[in-house]
Amino acid sequence: MVKQAKFFRKQAETAERMALAYSDAELSQNFLNMAKAYRNQADVLKAKEKSKAKKKSNKK
Repeated sequence: MVKQAKFFRKQAETAERMALAYSDAELSQNFLNMAKAYRNQADVLKAKEKSKAKKKSNKK
């Protein structure tokens, strides 16, 4: 899942670059919203991974 989180973070960076590349305010905002959504998804995946690792270590 770490690879998936990394993928979403890279997508967020790409969306932010796209937001800066366009002068249209609405389009830029859409890309920024997309970047935020990608980061949120990455955070969820990372939290799930941490939770999974914690449960695994508690079983020992």
